[in-house]
Amino acid sequence: MATVASRARALPRADSLRTGAAGIVLVVGGLLLLSLWLRTRGLGASLWMDEGLSIGIASQPFFDIPGVLRQDGSPPLYYLMLNVWMNVVGRGPADTQGLSVAISLLAVPGGLWAGWTLFGRRAGLICAALGATNPFLTLYAQETRMYSLMVVLSLLTSAAFLHVYVYRHRKYLPVFAALLAAMLYTHSWGIFVTAGTLVAVVPAFMATDDRRALIRDVLIGFGAALLLYVPWLPTLLYQAAHTGAPWLDPPRFGVVVQISKGLLSGGTVTVALLLAAGSGCAAVLANRSESKERTAVYTAFTVGAATLAIAWLFSQFSPAWTTRYLGVALGPIFLLASLGLARAGVLGLVALVIVLGIWSIPRSSSLENKSNAADLAAAVENTLKPGDLVITLQPEQAPLMDYTLPPGLEEATQLGEVEIQGVMDWRDVQERLEAATPEKNLAPLLDRLPRSRRVLLVHPVTSNNGDWDAPWTQLVRRRSAQWGQALEADPRFTREAAVPSFYRRAGRIGVRGVLYQKTRD
Repeated sequence: MATVASRARALPRADSLRTGAAGIVLVVGGLLLLSLWLRTRGLGASLWMDEGLSIGIASQPFFDIPGVLRQDGSPPLYYLMLNVWMNVVGRGPADTQGLSVAISLLAVPGGLWAGWTLFGRRAGLICAALGATNPFLTLYAQETRMYSLMVVLSLLTSAAFLHVYVYRHRKYLPVFAALLAAMLYTHSWGIFVTAGTLVAVVPAFMATDDRRALIRDVLIGFGAALLLYVPWLPTLLYQAAHTGAPWLDPPRFGVVVQISKGLLSGGTVTVALLLAAGSGCAAVLANRSESKERTAVYTAFTVGAATLAIAWLFSQFSPAWTTRYLGVALGPIFLLASLGLARAGVLGLVALVIVLGIWSIPRSSSLENKSNAADLAAAVENTLKPGDLVITLQPEQAPLMDYTLPPGLEEATQLGEVEIQGVMDWRDVQERLEAATPEKNLAPLLDRLPRSRRVLLVHPVTSNNGDWDAPWTQLVRRRSAQWGQALEADPRFTREAAVPSFYRRAGRIGVRGVLYQKTRD
């Protein structure tokens, strides 16, 4: 009774609770404003070819998008969301990137919920701060792609997984199943996340006393996610047989540095987190009285490590590894970092200040000129007329050119006429491009073009050799040169100009154009 009474006396007063709640609201509001400021520095400045792909797919009729994606290799959730967003907000560069900004802001309340409900208030505030400022999320919050959505889903899915399988909060079972299914419907790396979380069941299984109940919940949670994903499986199997990522090379053993630079913004932050959060997590592991938190550390680490390890191994046989896909590991990283920093005392606070200070430095230069496609479009907008022909010699650039160039143009690549404008057909593309020749694929386009019409030949800028050593990119480079030589040698066409006249070095992959006019039949 005395213990109960002392606890009752220790309970905070209602006015102090209100004061505390007001403080939390102010902190979260400040983090949201900081996040919004960081994630709009380069908004609308530039689009690159992957964003052109997103806009092109999302511009198709809503119910046609899942079928169109048989040609692309991606799941449909993000594109369906973008379709609705564009119909409400608009199709401009800043408009479409705004969806990613809005999604990225969810990392603040999502991080607060995840850290607080699992590890306490301090961990929740730290997790919210990490979600508000992380540079990887800031970068992809300003791109018309699904990567900010994957980061937020990774955070929420990892937290729900710990709730269900470590803390045994079964009320989160449907939440976990729905979030995992959402990851599967957002990006193909959702499959690696599913495999990674299944592996992470092992430490939870080893720590629990009721293993039969845990296995039952594993079957329910993962089974429900799979059941939600079943409608997409026929398309997934078709995509697996006919699409892929021939533009990528297998990853090597430098991926640790890649993860540090890509996800955490370099060595200083990585060392600060390893020392401070690592010491906090070590203290948790050494505390035998907090068995759930100890298991949570092992389990969260396994989620991230197993996901990346499985993706790395898979990519040795079928390359699917690039920095922008790695954001799926940020969910468990945020959770481990927030727990470790919260338990590291003064060292954790010092490290948090260092991390947030570095992460809060605006970095918009890489967003300002991802591609110079808009420069090329501006250079030809008064020259090209409806019915003129645009041949894009890096086929996956065609959707971006469709977006930026004047309407009414005929569109083609080395693969032939573009069947669905704004959509890249990746089906068996390596074999199709290997079989393409100027005589078979270019000549018919030029033959039927009326005299006085113009042709814009859009070449990729291939000066950075490191970007052009994968099977697909090597072939694109060769075919681009062959098509250029063939049109240059065609006596029916007169070369008019190279556009744009000045090349602003593109941060991703740039383009250059050559204008021709058909002067005789």
